Amino acid sequence: MARNYFHLHLVSDATGETLIAVSRAAAAQYESVSAIEHVYPLVRSEAQLARVLAEIESSPGVVLYTLVEAEWSQRLESFCKELGCPCLSVLNPVLALFQSYLGQASAPRPGAQHVLNSEYFRRIDAMNYTLMHDDGQLGGDLENADVILVGISRTSKTPTSIYLANRGIKTANVPLVPNVPLPDEIERVKKPLIVGLVASAERIVQIRQNRLLSLRADDETPYVDPTAVADEVTQSRRLCARKGWPVIDVTRRSIEETAAAILDLLRDHRMKFIAT
Repeated sequence: MARNYFHLHLVSDATGETLIAVSRAAAAQYESVSAIEHVYPLVRSEAQLARVLAEIESSPGVVLYTLVEAEWSQRLESFCKELGCPCLSVLNPVLALFQSYLGQASAPRPGAQHVLNSEYFRRIDAMNYTLMHDDGQLGGDLENADVILVGISRTSKTPTSIYLANRGIKTANVPLVPNVPLPDEIERVKKPLIVGLVASAERIVQIRQNRLLSLRADDETPYVDPTAVADEVTQSRRLCARKGWPVIDVTRRSIEETAAAILDLLRDHRMKFIAT
């Protein structure tokens, strides 16, 4: 199938993360079309806006924006209308809905979601904790984790941990290694949610083979032997069943989907402590 391309201009007075997330979610629905992204973050001066308009004129396409200054929004929309480029504020429909429900207008604050508040510092603290407790490192305070992920090699423990940390969730991950016992501490923790990550043996073998190939390492090893890997998967499932730990199969899940499932489990887990 031939792939078509179009220019996509993302104009923001903050980091542009909201625009990127929304536009990519929409673009993903079109299999044969790809966007050439032009991202303009922190547009907060006349000179910056003028540069954006010049870029749009040189590469016309779809324009999405999050500008809270009404005058700049109007300039951008008028300019795009003259060029014949579709232009949309991704926040305006949401703000209008909030205003109709709350009965008050919003106060323009560029980048308001990125202020250095307690939530921000909680995310930083979670990231520091998670990085120090990656792959079984720095044991001794697993009780301070919100989530502990266990799983055999190549079950996406580290990227899932990092994603959760970015959501403010302190996450440790502990590898399950054949013939190596789990740390005693994990048997004693009370507060953290412990989740097992598994995947199909075929998928794990494929990822491990690619890993060895990138390292130019010998592939004559149980690490990529299908029978040995299948046994690892079986043993990890049995361990989680014995311990009563929930299991998530990551074979066909993205990191975001795995993290969403873990956050759902975490909400239920925390409710148990509230109930008691």
